[in-house]
Amino acid sequence: MGDLMKFAILPALMLGLMAAPSQAALNTGQTAPVFKPPASIGGKVFTFSMAEALKKGPVVLYFYPAAYTKGCTIEAHDFADATDRYKALGATVIGVSYDSIETLNKFSVAECRSKFPVASDADQAIMKSYDAVLDKKPEWANRTSYVISPEGKVIFSYTNLDPSSHVALTMQALKDWHDTHKGKKTKAAQAEVH
Repeated sequence: MGDLMKFAILPALMLGLMAAPSQAALNTGQTAPVFKPPASIGGKVFTFSMAEALKKGPVVLYFYPAAYTKGCTIEAHDFADATDRYKALGATVIGVSYDSIETLNKFSVAECRSKFPVASDADQAIMKSYDAVLDKKPEWANRTSYVISPEGKVIFSYTNLDPSSHVALTMQALKDWHDTHKGKKTKAAQAEVH
């Protein structure tokens, strides 16, 4: 009976490991690469500058496999619904995929609801620099989310093809960062006044 139990448990454990979220390649504390790709918000093309966004506050960067796929549409809706809460914490949200800018012009309106920009990484330079390439389909990005501090350091990373937790986890990481840095900004501002 003991050996039979081992053989029954082993496949269940293997399935559990395969379903578990994997780790994003850039770890907490690492410097986040900067980039300037074509992006779209509300169907209008512009050049998104990571360096400029970081001057304004933290950045929530999320990679997604492809516009208009089921999981990516769900995730775009989730980020659109949360955009005002991210902004209240001083954060910029940017989504990145391999999709063409023409596709993203439509996606930014239809699924992102004109709330945040999505950038085209057709040459995969950004997803490779963040090690966010999907192993099963290398032309696509893996579903990976990062929170990056204004100093350009990764403060949170999460990879999981299931879109359901990306917003909640990045929001919590951003709140935690905000809470620990709120007092520092206040003290610095007070020192400037005196």
